[in-house]
Amino acid sequence: MGVVNVTPDSFSDGGLFLATECAVEHAKRLVEEGADIVDVGGESSRPGSDPVTEEEELNRVGPVVSALVKNLHVPISIDTYKPRTADRCLDLGATMVNDITGLRYADMRQVVARHDVPAVIMHMKGEPKTMQENPSYGDVVSDVKDFLSRRALAAEQSGVRQVVIDPGIGFGKTVAHNMTLLRRLSEFKELPYPVLIGVSRKSSIGQITGAPVDERLPGTLAATAIAVLNGADVVRVHDVKECRQAVQVAEAIRSA
Repeated sequence: MGVVNVTPDSFSDGGLFLATECAVEHAKRLVEEGADIVDVGGESSRPGSDPVTEEEELNRVGPVVSALVKNLHVPISIDTYKPRTADRCLDLGATMVNDITGLRYADMRQVVARHDVPAVIMHMKGEPKTMQENPSYGDVVSDVKDFLSRRALAAEQSGVRQVVIDPGIGFGKTVAHNMTLLRRLSEFKELPYPVLIGVSRKSSIGQITGAPVDERLPGTLAATAIAVLNGADVVRVHDVKECRQAVQVAEAIRSA
């Protein structure tokens, strides 16, 4: 899953693809490099970020989704927790919803069910604005797994037929929490859902290595390969070409 952030303030590429033409060209490049899905987002979810209005989010992502549906042959995912944004983008031709709130809102579950598309249910402790203020867990894997199981069940009871789960690396978690989730990722395979991991360029890599955000590719490759080795079915990344090669090697080792 290749990332297209149509935002001025995303942590690694904010402002680079805010113009529709730039976002579309970037998405095309990601597909050429091997992206199987393109994930379009119009609101930053970096720690400390402020939410944007539904109208602003739609103004950012609507034209991009519309253009990508016409120009790409891969599925387009809309990264949003706002029901109206999701509904409009699905009407435009997007075929997946990626919701950082885990389909918390009933209106969003209804939108996904009505369009009959897959939904990514992610775990996040708190809100982006405050999620990194001393997050704590009993056992992080058990707590996150229980949350995802409950949210998936609620989604299915609302008519959502295709669920993907995401432990939410970096969303209300310390470096130790994130590393534990990656090391024990295979435990999430006990649930009957595909597992998505988004670790690309995350701050945990920077805290471990000291690397600034634009120098975290080696750490991203290591974490991505380990995630796949431990059972990840989808990886959400910025650097598709490099990560695809890491995934191919990890998959070969996993299946050997």
